[in-house]
Amino acid sequence: MSVHPDLHQRYVGSCQNLGQPENPFVARVLQEAEKKDKIWTKGVTLKIAGNNHLVPVQRVTDEDLQVLLSVLQNTGYVTGLDLRCNVLTDAGAKHVATFLQENSTLRYLNLMSNDIGTSGAELIARALHRNKTLVHLRMTGNKIGNKGGMFFASMLQVNSTLEKLDLGDSDMGTQCLIAIATALNQNKSVKAINLNRPLLYSQEEETTVHVALMLKRNSSLVELHLCKHEMKNFGVERLCEALYENTSLRYLDLSCNKITSDGVKFLGELLKQNQTLEILDLGANRIEDDGAIYLREALAWCNRTLQALSVVSNNISGKGLVALSDAMKTNMELSCIYIWGNKFDEATCMAFSELIQKGRLKPNCTDVEPYEVDGHVHLAELSHGLKKHYYWTPSCGEGTNVDANASLAIVALSEF
Repeated sequence: MSVHPDLHQRYVGSCQNLGQPENPFVARVLQEAEKKDKIWTKGVTLKIAGNNHLVPVQRVTDEDLQVLLSVLQNTGYVTGLDLRCNVLTDAGAKHVATFLQENSTLRYLNLMSNDIGTSGAELIARALHRNKTLVHLRMTGNKIGNKGGMFFASMLQVNSTLEKLDLGDSDMGTQCLIAIATALNQNKSVKAINLNRPLLYSQEEETTVHVALMLKRNSSLVELHLCKHEMKNFGVERLCEALYENTSLRYLDLSCNKITSDGVKFLGELLKQNQTLEILDLGANRIEDDGAIYLREALAWCNRTLQALSVVSNNISGKGLVALSDAMKTNMELSCIYIWGNKFDEATCMAFSELIQKGRLKPNCTDVEPYEVDGHVHLAELSHGLKKHYYWTPSCGEGTNVDANASLAIVALSEF
């Protein structure tokens, strides 16, 4: 371990030794890291994200990464590395794998939205067979495919350290989803997993059935993302059956599926008994007024656990939206609700305006804001939501309201 944080000097020296030109963005990040006081006690996360719009960015290449990791290899105070939205390929994944096998301090690694494929996924997954330090890995948006997902499923059978794994939007298929669900039957360390947007070609919902079976047996999973799974009411019913027996899951993401009011009826009955779920994302389904009323019945009179609910873009009209606002008058635990993209009428606007004006609904806990024109109240959209900071982190730091920004990127699992 280095005696003092001389990251920039070491980076310059490594560039010269390897004959690689300096990346000015990487150099700037290393210089800024040296100035942070907490580097000595808490460690530091190097944020080298290629989608940083506040400073000039030269995106990190495989060669840039090789130099950077050679600098960080024996640096004990770097505990996080954010490399999202760069141009890393399987060659860069090879450098990452070597680093993970030898490094004993890195806890967070974000490789989101690079160009890593199946062979790169294999290298990283195999490295995690040995690594005993990494807690949070994000592979989102790398097209690792079904075969790449299988390597991560095998890793989950061996690794006992990883707590958060994000494999969303990575072109995984039915086979690896079933393999991952099977691995999670035994894995006791993973607390949060993102399996969003797989490539499924069957209408039988086999993957949802296997996930449901896993939830009956798994007692450690806290957060589960099943966005864009082509899930219908049959799949929701299977999940609800499993969740009657599950006592650990706090955050369930079912957004962008094909759930109707009939499926929400099962969720409503579950919420009447479930004492665990705190965050439920039903955005971009089609629950309509009947589904909203099923939720109102559960939330108004029975459930006192759910804290955040998203029903964005669900073809709900004033009748259903007013019903949800009424639920908040009797349920004081439900603090965050997101409703944009539905059919607002004057009654809806008045109802949510009243909740906000009376302080029952805080402005940063919803995605609408009331305004008045010619004596009529309307609602404007706010950029709040359950996945507000999923792809980016504001320059001022991560949000403090975990319910309003409750994605895999934000929630501190230690709180659970």
